[in-house]
Amino acid sequence: MSGLSLLLNVLWIVFGGLWMAVGWVIAAAIMAVTIIGLPWARAAFTFAAYTLLPFGQKAVPRDVYYGREDIGTGAFGTLGNIIWFVLAGWWLALGHLLTAFALAITIIGIPFAWAHLKLAGLALWPIGKVIVPA
Repeated sequence: MSGLSLLLNVLWIVFGGLWMAVGWVIAAAIMAVTIIGLPWARAAFTFAAYTLLPFGQKAVPRDVYYGREDIGTGAFGTLGNIIWFVLAGWWLALGHLLTAFALAITIIGIPFAWAHLKLAGLALWPIGKVIVPA
Protein backbone atom coordinates (compact mmCIF):
# COMPACT_ATOMS: atom_id res chain seq x y z
CA MET A 1 0.00 0.00 0.00
CA SER A 2 1.43 3.36 -1.01
CA GLY A 3 1.79 6.24 1.43
CA LEU A 4 -1.08 8.13 -0.19
CA SER A 5 -3.37 5.09 0.01
CA LEU A 6 -2.44 4.64 3.67
CA LEU A 7 -3.24 8.29 4.45
CA LEU A 8 -6.55 8.12 2.57
CA ASN A 9 -7.49 4.87 4.31
CA VAL A 10 -6.81 6.37 7.76
CA LEU A 11 -8.95 9.40 6.92
CA TRP A 12 -11.56 7.07 5.43
CA ILE A 13 -11.87 5.15 8.71
CA VAL A 14 -12.46 8.42 10.55
CA PHE A 15 -15.00 9.70 7.99
CA GLY A 16 -17.46 6.79 8.04
CA GLY A 17 -15.51 3.82 6.78
CA LEU A 18 -15.37 2.08 10.14
CA TRP A 19 -19.08 2.15 10.86
CA MET A 20 -19.96 0.99 7.34
CA ALA A 21 -17.45 -1.87 7.60
CA VAL A 22 -19.17 -2.83 10.85
CA GLY A 23 -22.47 -2.81 8.93
CA TRP A 24 -21.02 -5.28 6.42
CA VAL A 25 -19.77 -7.49 9.29
CA ILE A 26 -23.23 -7.44 10.88
CA ALA A 27 -24.77 -8.45 7.55
CA ALA A 28 -22.20 -11.24 7.24
CA ALA A 29 -22.90 -12.46 10.77
CA ILE A 30 -26.65 -12.54 10.15
CA MET A 31 -26.09 -14.48 6.93
CA ALA A 32 -23.71 -16.90 8.68
CA VAL A 33 -26.25 -17.66 11.41
CA THR A 34 -28.60 -18.99 8.75
CA ILE A 35 -26.54 -21.87 7.39
CA ILE A 36 -28.01 -21.36 3.92
CA GLY A 37 -26.57 -17.83 3.91
CA LEU A 38 -22.91 -18.89 4.18
CA PRO A 39 -22.01 -17.96 0.56
CA TRP A 40 -23.36 -14.44 1.16
CA ALA A 41 -21.57 -14.28 4.52
CA ARG A 42 -18.23 -15.01 2.87
CA ALA A 43 -18.80 -12.29 0.28
CA ALA A 44 -19.93 -9.83 2.96
CA PHE A 45 -16.80 -10.45 5.06
CA THR A 46 -14.67 -9.84 1.95
CA PHE A 47 -16.45 -6.57 1.24
CA ALA A 48 -16.26 -5.56 4.90
CA ALA A 49 -12.47 -5.66 4.61
CA TYR A 50 -12.69 -3.70 1.35
CA THR A 51 -15.04 -1.15 2.96
CA LEU A 52 -12.58 -0.69 5.83
CA LEU A 53 -9.59 -0.04 3.52
CA PRO A 54 -10.87 0.82 0.01
CA PHE A 55 -8.07 3.05 -1.27
CA GLY A 56 -5.48 1.17 -3.31
CA GLN A 57 -8.04 -1.51 -4.24
CA LYS A 58 -11.02 -1.78 -6.54
CA ALA A 59 -13.92 -4.13 -7.17
CA VAL A 60 -14.17 -5.58 -10.66
CA PRO A 61 -16.43 -8.23 -12.22
CA ARG A 62 -14.88 -11.64 -11.64
CA ASP A 63 -15.58 -12.89 -15.16
CA VAL A 64 -13.81 -9.87 -16.67
CA TYR A 65 -10.81 -10.18 -14.33
CA TYR A 66 -10.30 -13.92 -14.78
CA GLY A 67 -11.52 -14.08 -18.36
CA ARG A 68 -14.07 -16.84 -17.74
CA GLU A 69 -17.48 -17.21 -16.17
CA ASP A 70 -18.12 -19.24 -13.04
CA ILE A 71 -21.12 -20.10 -10.87
CA GLY A 72 -21.21 -16.63 -9.29
CA THR A 73 -21.13 -14.68 -12.54
CA GLY A 74 -23.94 -16.41 -14.43
CA ALA A 75 -27.60 -17.01 -13.67
CA PHE A 76 -26.87 -18.28 -10.15
CA GLY A 77 -24.93 -15.09 -9.43
CA THR A 78 -27.89 -13.00 -10.56
CA LEU A 79 -30.22 -15.03 -8.34
CA GLY A 80 -27.76 -14.66 -5.46
CA ASN A 81 -27.64 -10.90 -5.97
CA ILE A 82 -31.45 -10.67 -5.95
CA ILE A 83 -31.58 -12.58 -2.67
CA TRP A 84 -28.76 -10.42 -1.27
CA PHE A 85 -30.57 -7.23 -2.31
CA VAL A 86 -33.74 -8.27 -0.48
CA LEU A 87 -32.00 -9.45 2.69
CA ALA A 88 -29.14 -6.99 3.19
CA GLY A 89 -28.15 -5.03 0.11
CA TRP A 90 -30.70 -2.26 0.27
CA TRP A 91 -29.97 -1.25 3.87
CA LEU A 92 -26.19 -1.36 3.38
CA ALA A 93 -26.59 0.80 0.26
CA LEU A 94 -28.83 3.16 2.22
CA GLY A 95 -26.14 3.47 4.92
CA HIS A 96 -23.53 4.29 2.28
CA LEU A 97 -25.86 6.84 0.65
CA LEU A 98 -26.63 8.59 3.93
CA THR A 99 -22.95 8.71 4.83
CA ALA A 100 -22.12 10.03 1.35
CA PHE A 101 -24.74 12.75 1.71
CA ALA A 102 -23.36 13.82 5.09
CA LEU A 103 -19.79 13.89 3.75
CA ALA A 104 -20.71 15.75 0.54
CA ILE A 105 -21.82 18.75 2.58
CA THR A 106 -18.18 19.48 3.41
CA ILE A 107 -15.59 20.16 0.72
CA ILE A 108 -13.00 17.86 2.26
CA GLY A 109 -15.57 15.06 2.46
CA ILE A 110 -16.45 15.02 -1.25
CA PRO A 111 -13.82 12.40 -2.28
CA PHE A 112 -14.97 10.17 0.57
CA ALA A 113 -18.61 10.73 -0.40
CA TRP A 114 -17.77 9.58 -3.92
CA ALA A 115 -16.17 6.41 -2.51
CA HIS A 116 -19.30 5.76 -0.44
CA LEU A 117 -21.43 6.11 -3.58
CA LYS A 118 -19.31 3.49 -5.35
CA LEU A 119 -19.66 1.20 -2.33
CA ALA A 120 -23.43 1.76 -2.31
CA GLY A 121 -23.59 0.34 -5.82
CA LEU A 122 -21.44 -2.58 -4.75
CA ALA A 123 -23.70 -3.17 -1.73
CA LEU A 124 -26.67 -3.61 -4.03
CA TRP A 125 -25.07 -6.21 -6.33
CA PRO A 126 -21.87 -7.73 -4.81
CA ILE A 127 -21.96 -11.34 -6.01
CA GLY A 128 -19.64 -11.92 -8.95
CA LYS A 129 -17.18 -9.20 -7.95
CA VAL A 130 -13.58 -9.59 -6.83
CA ILE A 131 -11.33 -7.10 -5.00
CA VAL A 132 -8.03 -6.43 -6.78
CA PRO A 133 -5.18 -3.95 -6.30
CA ALA A 134 -5.85 -0.69 -8.12
